[in-house]
Amino acid sequence: MEEEKKGILVTISAYMLWGILPIYWKTLDHIPAFEVLAHRIVWALVFMGIIILLLRKQKDFLSSVKDLGKDKKALIGITLAAFAISANWFLFIWAVNSGHVIQASLGYYINPLISIMLGMLVMKETFTKPQWFSFLLAGIGVAYMTINVGAFPWVSIALASSFAIYGLLKKLAAIPAIFGLTVETMIVTPLALIYLIPAAGPLGEVSWMSMNSLLVFSTGAVTAIPLLLFTSGTKRIPLSMVGFLQYIAPTLMLLIGVFLYQEPFTHVHLIAFSFIWAGLFLYTSDRFKRVRQYRKAS
Repeated sequence: MEEEKKGILVTISAYMLWGILPIYWKTLDHIPAFEVLAHRIVWALVFMGIIILLLRKQKDFLSSVKDLGKDKKALIGITLAAFAISANWFLFIWAVNSGHVIQASLGYYINPLISIMLGMLVMKETFTKPQWFSFLLAGIGVAYMTINVGAFPWVSIALASSFAIYGLLKKLAAIPAIFGLTVETMIVTPLALIYLIPAAGPLGEVSWMSMNSLLVFSTGAVTAIPLLLFTSGTKRIPLSMVGFLQYIAPTLMLLIGVFLYQEPFTHVHLIAFSFIWAGLFLYTSDRFKRVRQYRKAS
């Protein structure tokens, strides 16, 4: 029981850090989003390398890399996953710095439902009637916003889809989360460096002796620390609890967008979000019910 409490606290910490990330990325809104992304990739690799050394996991990491090299399917999966998460990172940075924090939060509310849909289409998973109805409610919410705002919420859908695809691709490569992030950033780091080493200098808009340098060098820690907390916490708690806690991050993003950055949140947004929240509540309730039934049967 003590381990579960610790797991809940650590997992909540991870989601809270993810939830307040818009504030951090806002401090870099004067730097092009592609450049911030490139720095995030490079410094995440550096940070993860340091973590692996401190944990003395070098041999385990090299062993995992060798296993990946022998498994063509897993190698393709993690390579595609690296590009999927890079796209997700770019979209999130761009959305926050372009004044679309509310759309970003909507994306992470929708993400679980898109993941479920991918599970049905790709993994041939089956779903209950309440889960099907939850998809319908979320779809109504997105359609309502599209019709009344006059624009499709492509930022939200792109964020949700890219992260859902990332999660699906990760299933093809069974590798620990810490090693996975290291390999993924290793794959795309050459492209990031090509972008960061123009004729003007090795750091683009960022000079070594400036506040910019401290902020961009910290992107590695900002990327890795929540993941490390999440990995540690989820080992100690049931999957159903993880599913419930994951809504902390988009809720914090929504509050930040509305109250800190004064982004418009009209009655149209409220109605659309209400449909999506209802769908998520229905899905989560059904999930808890199924977990309880499974435990009783066991």
